[in-house]
Amino acid sequence: MNTNRKTARLAGFLYLIVVLTGLFSLMYVPSKLIVWENPALTFQNISSSVQLFRLSIASSIICYIAFTLLPLVLYQLLKEVGRTYAKLMVILALISVPISFINLQSKFSVLTIIEGADYLKVFDVKQLQAQMMFLLSNYNKGLLIAQVFWGLWLFPFGYLAYKSGFLPKILGIFLMIGCFGYLLNVFGRTVVSHFSYYAISNYITLPATIGEIGTCLWLLLGVQNKKVNQDQN
Repeated sequence: MNTNRKTARLAGFLYLIVVLTGLFSLMYVPSKLIVWENPALTFQNISSSVQLFRLSIASSIICYIAFTLLPLVLYQLLKEVGRTYAKLMVILALISVPISFINLQSKFSVLTIIEGADYLKVFDVKQLQAQMMFLLSNYNKGLLIAQVFWGLWLFPFGYLAYKSGFLPKILGIFLMIGCFGYLLNVFGRTVVSHFSYYAISNYITLPATIGEIGTCLWLLLGVQNKKVNQDQN
């Protein structure tokens, strides 16, 4: 059968939304607002840029909605390559969505503290700062749970990409390696104290980043009407 180019473009568009909103909410905004060693400065940063913090929450919501739709569209694109792997890809991806949404509650709670509700007046400033940092840390720990499935879904996805015949095999390899990179990152940050201090922590998810951004761009710009290889799964 011929690759459905419209389906590929839709998958690429959804992937682009996931990538851009994820970069904004998980990297850009924290880099501008959060200083882990300085709760007072972090409190001041978020208080003075509360709209940016709100946008990071909204961006995450858009990201998770797009990520709910993405594996469903990819399933339509890749199911003839291997239905078992395609179904596994969808299941593992979708498990992360409710986890991600529930985890956002910590950020909404930070907003409650920053907005200074009347019932919080019993706490002094340092106590509020400590609560805020606890919630931000709790949010990051919750992301580790979601990352388990952000990693796991990449293996069947990478396998399908590798076998598809219309996606570059190298992207499939990067996606499959990215699966283990995510898992190693989760276990490293769980088991090893101060794992973020080690240089490897900055690069361990790089294969997944290369694979996902590369696949996103290829789906948007590179897919041609080529014959899809079929598997017996």
